[in-house]
Amino acid sequence: MEDSYLWGKIQDYYGETKYNGTAQSIQKDRTIFKKPFKRWYIAPAAMVFQAICGSVYAWSVFNRPIDVAIYGSDQKVAPITFYINIGCLGVAASLLGPWLERNGPRKAGFIGGSLFCFGHWVAALGIHLKSMALVFFGYGVVSGLGLGLCYISPISALQKWFPERKGLGAGLSVCGFGIGGLICAKIPLPLIEAIGLSLTFVVIGSCYWVILMICAFVFRFPPPERTKTRGPIFRNGTVFITRKQQKHGSAHDEKSMPPVIADSKTPPQNRIVYEPAIDLTLREALSTYEYLGMYMMFLANLVSGLVILSRLADMCINVFEKSPDTASTVVAINGGFNFVGRLMFSSLSDVIGRKPSYLVMLGTQVVILAVLPLIFITRNYWAFLLAIWTLTCAYGGGFGTIPAFIHDLFGMHNISGLHGILLTAWSIAGVGGGILFTLIYNHMVHSRGYSPSSPEVYNTNFYWLCACAAIGFVVLLFVRSTVRDRLLPRVGGEVTRLRVFGRILRFEKTGTFGFKLKYLRQEEEEKEWASFWQAIREETTVVTTTGSMGDVIGGTERLPIGGGAGVGTGANDNARVDTPRIDTPRGDILRGDFPRGDIPRGEVRDLA
Repeated sequence: MEDSYLWGKIQDYYGETKYNGTAQSIQKDRTIFKKPFKRWYIAPAAMVFQAICGSVYAWSVFNRPIDVAIYGSDQKVAPITFYINIGCLGVAASLLGPWLERNGPRKAGFIGGSLFCFGHWVAALGIHLKSMALVFFGYGVVSGLGLGLCYISPISALQKWFPERKGLGAGLSVCGFGIGGLICAKIPLPLIEAIGLSLTFVVIGSCYWVILMICAFVFRFPPPERTKTRGPIFRNGTVFITRKQQKHGSAHDEKSMPPVIADSKTPPQNRIVYEPAIDLTLREALSTYEYLGMYMMFLANLVSGLVILSRLADMCINVFEKSPDTASTVVAINGGFNFVGRLMFSSLSDVIGRKPSYLVMLGTQVVILAVLPLIFITRNYWAFLLAIWTLTCAYGGGFGTIPAFIHDLFGMHNISGLHGILLTAWSIAGVGGGILFTLIYNHMVHSRGYSPSSPEVYNTNFYWLCACAAIGFVVLLFVRSTVRDRLLPRVGGEVTRLRVFGRILRFEKTGTFGFKLKYLRQEEEEKEWASFWQAIREETTVVTTTGSMGDVIGGTERLPIGGGAGVGTGANDNARVDTPRIDTPRGDILRGDFPRGDIPRGEVRDLA
């Protein structure tokens, strides 16, 4: 009984995750310092907030000083703190994502930032008492838990404030994290020399806390009128179509709207427009194989970048015989490419799409990891730099693009929860990938007799990293990223399918052990799609509304699809329609709007 009760609580927690702010708090969020709040205020606050959190990438500068302070020599124990921190980051993000969606990014920023800084103070006490366990607990556990909550707070807010530029919003929210290590790495050593190691953690933690609290004060979710679902949308066999009201100050400017589906002679103010938006509950999203495929793809994208980042300085010094100063410069420049990749690929995804962007990133990683062994054997230093910096750019792009990809596939209400669970891939890639790399490296050096400067000790690892990236690339091909791919039912004998160069490639079973591939022509796909819609049309009615700001409004006259003209208005025009939903033949549960072109021709009605 207790097990079923606990399972029910878990299902409720990961179910609907709508923001539960009060009317007073929502009204208060419309202003800041008694002036109207503008969405661009969040962008710089998010970048600074994430840059402070990104200081975790600079932990390596503390490794030797902490070991010497506690053990009297460099025992290589302090680096474990970083792995604990990254592991706790993923755990906190996955557990607290639904809580953030319900309580808002400001509260999450305050709590997460306080935990992150409190961990610094606990670590300072551990150094003073010469207790490595206290350092592990402070910076590893406490700061790691706070960091997980901090990381997802601005991402969720910016995704909701920039629905028409989701890639840009995601890039702005995470690019600061990529450059944080570069900025913060130069601070600790002068402080250690001036005031000592323990006080350095106290001072840094205190300064970070002030900055994080100021930034978190700016965070907030947009008011309800900016997040209304737009049509056409579906619920219980009914199609709801809304029209756009072109008013100054509307939540969505003209560029954010898709092309109009209507006669070009129709006055602009009376045209019906369509915007894609899918909205699933968190539990529904987790049950789709799209999410599993996204998780595997994200893990493959991260593992090579994290592993190589942790060994980049050693590669420069041992294999290419560069000085430690040169190696540190390479690492610093590499941080800049991490920053550029997060912003560049996230913005690019707004133009070419999320899935094509990830195909470019993973494809680039596969090619680079395949040629790195040759570069190491020939010891071509400039080719090595070009390859590593490009690889890091693709690695950073994965972080920048994933929030917008989640928004596209599963809706805006569960970004924090779904993103948080995905970040456990970060923990697995950082900890698991690092351990596997180290085991193979030590085996090659201690058991096989290779020297640390031998290319073979790294090339052996490049092979399995390349295989991981290739697996992620293949898995991504099967992720259905469009509404049509997710709704179109399977035909008899179909096992699975993917879209290649815009056309469907089917894997069909022809017997007990027989399979065949069928590359669908465009006219065949259109015929199947029309047949699917014909089946829906027989049980579907349409409601045309005249709501402003993209609101979905009920109470208007219902018209059977395919018949009648003209629209009446009812007395209940201000009644809200609940979140739309459709259960599809393929077992998917979709909520929200469907893209232009997915409504059969002839069903768009002029509201004039």
